[in-house]
Amino acid sequence: MRLNTKSCTAAVATALVLALSACGSGESTATGDGTGDAGGDGDYVIGVSNTLAGNGWREQMVCSIQAEALASGQVSRVVVLSENAGPTEQVQHLQTLISEGVDAIVVNPSDPEQLNGIIDEATAQGIVVVAVDAAVTSENAYVVTNDQVEWGRVGMEWLAEEVGGSGDILYVRGIEGVQSDTDRHEGVMAALEAYPDIELTTVWSNWDYTLAGEIAVQQFSASDYDGVWTTGADYTVVNGIRTAGKDLVPVTGQDSNAFVGQLLDGAPGAVVTNPAVIGAVGTNVALQVLAGEDVEQTTMLTPELWTMADAAERLEEAHDPDRGQDTSAAVEIDFPLEMTREQLYACEGPSGS
Repeated sequence: MRLNTKSCTAAVATALVLALSACGSGESTATGDGTGDAGGDGDYVIGVSNTLAGNGWREQMVCSIQAEALASGQVSRVVVLSENAGPTEQVQHLQTLISEGVDAIVVNPSDPEQLNGIIDEATAQGIVVVAVDAAVTSENAYVVTNDQVEWGRVGMEWLAEEVGGSGDILYVRGIEGVQSDTDRHEGVMAALEAYPDIELTTVWSNWDYTLAGEIAVQQFSASDYDGVWTTGADYTVVNGIRTAGKDLVPVTGQDSNAFVGQLLDGAPGAVVTNPAVIGAVGTNVALQVLAGEDVEQTTMLTPELWTMADAAERLEEAHDPDRGQDTSAAVEIDFPLEMTREQLYACEGPSGS
């Protein structure tokens, strides 16, 4: 396997939002009946730190936190800090949430190590910290993630087989240094050990759907590729290939609603599930810890591979033409949650938020 690297970055506008109400719109899973106190009259305050604003998957993740907090009946308020930022700003997020007097913090970490000091400071004050979507190395934090190493491996293994074990692959990564991207890369490299004749051309999308589409137009206008592995900005890559005037090639992505629809319409590709409802799982875990329950330090969801050949029914069930293009279509997971689908779609937190 040979690896070429190109760097493409997005201009990122920084806007800090201190949200004491619902955040954005989104879709997620709901296996509960929502019978908790819908007024959110519980005593707990949950803090949220997100450093990728304007991304549909992340917005849905935050919505799932709000919805699970509401459905639990144990939370009076959810404080959301969301902006496009890095570790330095995220440390400030956690400092602010500590000052707000929160009981638990659900954080999607921008770095696996640079938040450890402030996480340890929070837990020393009795605040429960749960890292979702990506891990941190602090022993004091709970970690709730999709298995990102497996996510990368499953998608690349399918793609390598689909292109016949050799060829040129456009390798669309996320944000350099973010743990989930690093983990997915580890899985990709593991898969490619069996396919030495595959060559990767690496580009960075910053998990920005618009940027990923622009990259696809540029790359396919200048070169020919046998397939595309994306770290999630998927449906715009398919659109970009079409815009470049090229025949579609196999594309892998996550369960973006629009990408699922493209596969149903005949585009060649595979979905590897990455449910945004991981935020609700993190909230659920935090509440269990606050209640004094014995909770595993790490909770990990296993990704599923959906193709038209093997999982057409799952794709049909998941796709919702009334939901946003970049919302997560994987709405059923193997974890018991309190919220209903309706609560999640409403994206409303407890009344005190």
